[in-house]
Amino acid sequence: PKWRLPGNEKCQLVMMMRRLLVRLKPATWKQCIHGIHTLRWRDTYDMWLRPGLVVLQQSWIPGGIIKFRLPFIRHLVTKKKNKYKFAPVKQKQVKKEVEIKQRMTVSELAEAMDKDTDHVYEALLHTNIDIDSLEQDFILEEKWIKEVIKKSGMKFKWAKLSEEKVKENKDAVRRPHSDPTVLVPKSPVVTIMGHVDHGKTTLLDSLRKTQVAAKEAGGITQHIGAFLVHLPSGEKITFLDTPGHAAFSAMRARGANVTDIVILVVAADDGVMKQTTESIQHAKNCNVPIILAINKCDKPEANHEKVKKELLAYDVICEEYGGDVQSINVSALKGDNLMALAEATVALSEVLELRADCTGPVEGIIIECRNDKGKGPVTTAIIQHGTLTKGCVLVAGHSWAKVRLMFDENNKPMKTAGPSTPVEIVGWKELPSAGDEILEVESEQRAREVLDWRKYVETQEKNKQDLEVIEAKQKEHHELYKKDRESYSSLNWRQRKSAMYKANKHLMAARPKESTEMDELSLPIIVKGDVDGSVETILNILDGYDADEQCKLKVIHFGVGEISENDIASAEIFSGLIYGFNVNASKEIQQIATKKRVKIKLHRVIYKLIDDLKDELSGKLPQVLEENITGEASVLAVFHVTVGKRKVPVAGCRVQKGQLHRKMKFKLIRDGHILWTGFITSLKHLKDDVPVVKTGMECGISLDKEIDFKPGDEIICYEEKEIQQNISWDPGF
Repeated sequence: PKWRLPGNEKCQLVMMMRRLLVRLKPATWKQCIHGIHTLRWRDTYDMWLRPGLVVLQQSWIPGGIIKFRLPFIRHLVTKKKNKYKFAPVKQKQVKKEVEIKQRMTVSELAEAMDKDTDHVYEALLHTNIDIDSLEQDFILEEKWIKEVIKKSGMKFKWAKLSEEKVKENKDAVRRPHSDPTVLVPKSPVVTIMGHVDHGKTTLLDSLRKTQVAAKEAGGITQHIGAFLVHLPSGEKITFLDTPGHAAFSAMRARGANVTDIVILVVAADDGVMKQTTESIQHAKNCNVPIILAINKCDKPEANHEKVKKELLAYDVICEEYGGDVQSINVSALKGDNLMALAEATVALSEVLELRADCTGPVEGIIIECRNDKGKGPVTTAIIQHGTLTKGCVLVAGHSWAKVRLMFDENNKPMKTAGPSTPVEIVGWKELPSAGDEILEVESEQRAREVLDWRKYVETQEKNKQDLEVIEAKQKEHHELYKKDRESYSSLNWRQRKSAMYKANKHLMAARPKESTEMDELSLPIIVKGDVDGSVETILNILDGYDADEQCKLKVIHFGVGEISENDIASAEIFSGLIYGFNVNASKEIQQIATKKRVKIKLHRVIYKLIDDLKDELSGKLPQVLEENITGEASVLAVFHVTVGKRKVPVAGCRVQKGQLHRKMKFKLIRDGHILWTGFITSLKHLKDDVPVVKTGMECGISLDKEIDFKPGDEIICYEEKEIQQNISWDPGF
């Protein structure tokens, strides 16, 4: 019967037959009785279809095979496909290239290899490097870098040296010396220096007709102040009042750096003291002339000649002794002879020919800085050259400002500030540091360039210092490792491994646990001050802390301004406390601190703050047992008493000093050595058991341990009390 397949099925069948014939083309049909026939492409069309069968031409079909069913054809196609499948060509493994350079650290090598640091440590296990001392910042030698790459199945190539462009110096610098023809006379900047409580601020109060000293906490100056004084003669003098307390050495040094003349105040009744000599040294270091003001001459015990003679030892020679130092006897409290002191200052400034350029860019020095609630960062500065006006762009340290407002020392607005003028500047983006140099620049963009350059220089210097520390540490480790290796050089590898294990066994056993850091005694603190100089002073004192073996002191944060919620949060995290110097804590802040159990300690006198800190450090220390001797007795004779079936030795004693209490602890001493410590089992006077034996009485004592007494032994009765330790740190005042 005639029939037809659908077009798509017919096409599928034809394509399947084509694939079959292609697979069989290179093969031979051995079963063919008519010979070997090779199938050709044209043979694919020599077929016609019957229902369910595929019939091939007889001329090229092997004998005995006249038809193939579709399942058999599919099987044959698959079989041939698998039979003549070629094995895949094994591709050559390409090693990864790693770029290396000289002086690579462990972490840098791991990053270049795209591995973790543990992989580098593992590759260095069987080398001469001491793995225990290997850290991520350890600098590897070239041979170890290549060894690690080789063991990792990689290859290396040297990184191309990229020549770093030398950055152009964008820093702001002082202008060159001005033309003498444009220089004009300027008022002298005078720093008043001397020992604490010698009357420096009172002297300045008398000159200014003010009462600054009466308002100072603790009766001592704790800030550096700048004031402009107008004399009756019309002259102007800028005075800097520096603290005399031992803690404020940095402030005194800063005052000496910016001044033209130093007035050294010495009390006539006290003479030359420690901070007097320090002030002399600051003045000499800055090559600043000195005027001697001998204060408190109104006191009956005043001896100004003694003061002059004492100063000879420090190379301060007054005019009366053939020197060039003017000496003025004054009484700051009564105002005696103050005009003579002012005239001597003006005369010295004329001799020095103090001049400045009022034109050109502004230059100055920051004396003090603080954070003001309404004004923001505020600095007190002395202008040295140029004239400061509103809108000037200034840089100082790592901060810059566009001047918005200017005030004098009495908080009155100013429009301009010339050389030698103290001025408060408002408009800083961030708070600079006291002592920073102020320089005027052309624009805000230029100010940012200066700050970027200074940060870059600071980063480079820090990296250089870090590299020096790493190299020193690496050298130390290498020398120790080399020394250890030399001691094992005569051993074979088994003996060497055994010796190294025994040597390091105690280190493994003593390896610190995670809780060790938590168990060590420490006191974390946060320091907040009213001005930068106060914080600097406190930190300078804390730098001298030398009792870490008792309790570690950790300053986790410091800053200028009032105590904030962030300070409380930091103190809570570190379980620390907050010290505020001349700052306040609002009720809201105090409530938050109470809720979070954070202590806030506010002080207005620096030595009271340090005393409080010492008490806190002492409170961290564990209590110790202290022996308090209550009585002493000497053994006169020894005898034995039968108790049950054993004989108990009894010491016949006489109390030489104090009293013996039966319930207290005793110790037996012979020839200065303690033989026994413990409690006694009996204390008898004559035949009676007694609780106490007083001086001069005789008694019998038996111990809780059998010890052979000898005449002449001493028996000491004492009580133990727990007392609080005191920190050994001495801040020096």
